[in-house]
Amino acid sequence: MNRTLHYIDWGLIEYNNAWANQEELFNKSIQNKTQNLPTENHLVFCEHPHVYTLGKSGDEHNMLLNFIQLQAKNATFVHTNRGGDITYHGPGQLVGYPIFDLANFGLGLKQYIYNVEEAIIKTLATYNIVSQRLEGATGVWLDVGTPACRKICAIGVRSSRFVTMHGFALNVNTQLEYFNYINPCGFVDKGVTSMEKELGEKVNMDKLKSDLRLSIEEQFSDSPGI
Repeated sequence: MNRTLHYIDWGLIEYNNAWANQEELFNKSIQNKTQNLPTENHLVFCEHPHVYTLGKSGDEHNMLLNFIQLQAKNATFVHTNRGGDITYHGPGQLVGYPIFDLANFGLGLKQYIYNVEEAIIKTLATYNIVSQRLEGATGVWLDVGTPACRKICAIGVRSSRFVTMHGFALNVNTQLEYFNYINPCGFVDKGVTSMEKELGEKVNMDKLKSDLRLSIEEQFSDSPGI
């Protein structure tokens, strides 16, 4: 089993370009699996220009802007093949696309999502941000169980033959006003936050990438195996 994670940083990249790049890596792993060849695991980090993406089970009514209004905000709208509802991506948000063959780690999809959440929770703790899971929802949240409950990281995944794509979006120095134009992930009663908002200062993105990359590597290197 190959547990090596190949790290790739695409920098600032248009969402559809990143999606196409993901599909190429994803399809290569699927092809290798069908031919009983070894598969690789890719951990991709990037940022996107302003874009709203809707998961395959999402509700378009959670997008509160029309086409003309989107253009005025320099934003685009994309239907995707990931799970989940609507979310926003933009500069200052760290997007992660783990394209992993879960068979290499002996994991099912539920445990995979748990591991990604755990890596993010542990990383945030090193920045003195206490976060946790919210029952019945994916992602990473703050002040769960209180009226101030708010999301700091969204997760939406697609998988086939235990190969994953899409992933997570961690609000770092994100322009949070863009979330005002949607019902984030379909929720109408919960807020959204960022590391910058919680800490009162901008976060060094390069350092965060290094910290989170290490946390993800540690989380998956400890997977039990088959």
